[in-house]
Amino acid sequence: MIPLGSRSDPAPDASPGGKKILGWFKKRRWKPFPFQLEAWAAAAAGRSGLVHAPTGMGKTYAVWLPTLIEWFNDQAATPATGRKVFSKTAEPLRVLWITPLRALAADTVEALKAPVDALEIPWTVELRTGDTPASAKKRQREKMPTALVTTPESLSLLLSYPETRDAFASLRTIIVDEWHELLGTKRGVQTELCLARLRAWCPRLKTWGLSATLGNLDEALAVLVGRASPPGQEVFQSNRPGEDARPALIAGEMPKRLEITTLLPDAMERFPWGGHVGLSLLPQVLKQVEKARTTLLFTNTRWQAETWYQAVREARPEWETSGRIGIHHGSLDRDAREAVEARLRSGEIRCVVCTASLDLGVDFSPVEQVIQVGGPKGVARMLQRAGRSGHQPGATSRMTCVPANALELVEFAAVRDAIERRELESRTLLEQPLDVLVQHVVTVALGGGFDGKAFYDEVRTAYAYRDLGQEAWEWVLDFVTRGGGALKAYPQFVRVQREGDRFSVGAGLIAQFHRMSIGTITSDNAMAVKLVRGSSLGMTEESFLARLKPGDRFAFAGLSLELVRIRDMTAYVRKSKRAAGLIPSWAGGKMPLSSQLAAGVRRKLLEAHGGVFDGVEMQAARPVLEIQRRWSVIPQPDELLIESVAMKEGVHSFVFPFAGRLVHEGLAPLLAHRLTRLEPRLISLVLSDYGFGLLTEKPIALDEAGWRKLLSPDQLTEDLVACMNSAELAKRQFREIARIAGLVFQGFPGANKAARQLQASSGLFFEVFQKYDPENLLLSQARREVLERQLEVRRMREVLESIQSMRLVLRTTERLTPLAFPLWASLVQGQVSSEVWTERVKKMAAKLEEAAKA
Repeated sequence: MIPLGSRSDPAPDASPGGKKILGWFKKRRWKPFPFQLEAWAAAAAGRSGLVHAPTGMGKTYAVWLPTLIEWFNDQAATPATGRKVFSKTAEPLRVLWITPLRALAADTVEALKAPVDALEIPWTVELRTGDTPASAKKRQREKMPTALVTTPESLSLLLSYPETRDAFASLRTIIVDEWHELLGTKRGVQTELCLARLRAWCPRLKTWGLSATLGNLDEALAVLVGRASPPGQEVFQSNRPGEDARPALIAGEMPKRLEITTLLPDAMERFPWGGHVGLSLLPQVLKQVEKARTTLLFTNTRWQAETWYQAVREARPEWETSGRIGIHHGSLDRDAREAVEARLRSGEIRCVVCTASLDLGVDFSPVEQVIQVGGPKGVARMLQRAGRSGHQPGATSRMTCVPANALELVEFAAVRDAIERRELESRTLLEQPLDVLVQHVVTVALGGGFDGKAFYDEVRTAYAYRDLGQEAWEWVLDFVTRGGGALKAYPQFVRVQREGDRFSVGAGLIAQFHRMSIGTITSDNAMAVKLVRGSSLGMTEESFLARLKPGDRFAFAGLSLELVRIRDMTAYVRKSKRAAGLIPSWAGGKMPLSSQLAAGVRRKLLEAHGGVFDGVEMQAARPVLEIQRRWSVIPQPDELLIESVAMKEGVHSFVFPFAGRLVHEGLAPLLAHRLTRLEPRLISLVLSDYGFGLLTEKPIALDEAGWRKLLSPDQLTEDLVACMNSAELAKRQFREIARIAGLVFQGFPGANKAARQLQASSGLFFEVFQKYDPENLLLSQARREVLERQLEVRRMREVLESIQSMRLVLRTTERLTPLAFPLWASLVQGQVSSEVWTERVKKMAAKLEEAAKA
């Protein structure tokens, strides 16, 4: 059940359909929220729009019920005979519901069916995802349900069939769920192109989106509704002539009650060091779990989830025996994840250790509290996860924060402030990803063909391609019809046939291969993990498993496993009764601090600089920050702190921009490159969300002017290209582009190509294009994505420009400060074994603690 609001200030819809729906509400003792009534009125006027409201506030029915109201009104129309018509036959397709998650789709179908069944409306509501049986998909292509719930990939696949246009002729409304999760991704751009196609078929189509935890709402709305016509010819159309059909932005201004508590250790470490995952607070976490019926214990990475699951099951073995604990993350087998989700819904499970795989809007009503281990790294992420508890209007969402180290206390305090200010992160939009467009062009050519000029105008109504030039468009057409300049001699790359200005694809292998490759989700180089006698457990990194030999033990899917053999990209394992030795880590597992939250951390440090420590988190962090101020300085927002300390391994220079890990990943090698141009030297690098470190044999002899020149934004792109091995980064990024653009075929279901085969194929294309087609636009896209997505060069430039107006605070310290200590610990970790490293870090922490007491 998805309950609705408790107020009805605006007058309810007086239409026949509105009365029906309000009557259904009254039977359930519901009253619509004002924002829901506003959405109903906008939809009745033929407008498209975006509904933005907190999780669990009834957004689903804000956009779904207007489609039912519209149907009731149509049926109640009085013909010339004076008799009302009420059809009992099953209705054709009227509503398309797009969701980003398969797991969300099944729950959505049930939610949509509730009023349909209760009001005996002759509608069918069905699901179509990659998991839908082939027989059901075939039946749906012959006769669509009244409402179809699907994913961006499945919708794109439908567009590749010529009969889809006739099946969609009766479509009136498209609803895109969790729009904030699609925005700024290639899946979102794929959705934009699909929406443009459907609007071309059905000009008066209404498009509605649902969103939560998003900052740039105006941009989100513009991307969702696209352009009603090519740039310069915008005309918004309405279902009712003469009415205003500008898209509506509707905000549910009803803040949800949120209780945030933070678990504090009995004795806070004044020198937090890398490698901690918060397990020192395990006893307190277990007590917190025992207070609630069901708890989601969120971690930021899959490695942390496996680590915490092992710790919880060892501390509470009876929970595992009785099936009261589970683990859920994206690398686990789908059946295993769905089994955990089913136990969550039924309330059978006490605690699920999970990652972002349970962030999105699956409604698990039994969940009473959420525990966040480690800093949330983003305000929106914190709110999204908190909303998994108390998932209904009027209920309180409860979040318990577990800091993995002392500095994360400041992060939690900054999140509190940002939530009170309602400051959420914006999503950066993608501009003209040509790999997605190439795929879509082949899809539409396969789905009945297109006229070149008309289709160009259609594509430009999608926001991401609003500025697509004629030259780039002609390049795309040439690439799909001839293979471009380098591949024109190979007939297998002639995927689209051109006759004049008409483009199409016939049946055959090209059609088969393309339909099997539709989508923009590209996985890391992963290897399946299967029991020798049993089922699949999931996927993990090929690089991790390649280091193991038969007999080695590792933890995965909450089990202790022993490797038996590796064959055909599959690791065969057996369960082990002995404790696991290793836990796999995954590429991209370190979640970066958002720029919004980084600014919040700087504000909290400013307060600490002035001696203000408001809130339990800042009071707990006070001893750490007092030592930082005593031995160095707490940097203010308009200051850049650079610390230097001599150790036995060399001289460390620590720079603290507080700009987040992604920016620091570019700044650290940039400074190292510029230093080596001044004087040849060996430099070791380390970084975190708060800063980065440079280890050199001799001190870096620079004054403030020298550091400022080193941190100049001038020649930023050129220096990054020179120092980051940008060719190799572009080559790696090209793997994704080649797969999406259809250059690399991933293999038939159940027989996918090995990751190294895909790498070799994409690498070969990359080298061929570089040599014989250097102006290939996919190469340009790979280089651009490296700079914009991997290195965040735009954000780096902003940081460097802001540094030019900052005061540079240079401090030579006698010992490591609390800010520098975790960077030093991470750097040393790469130089010695884990056991030696732990002992060394402990000794250093003890030494510094003695100095602090003195």
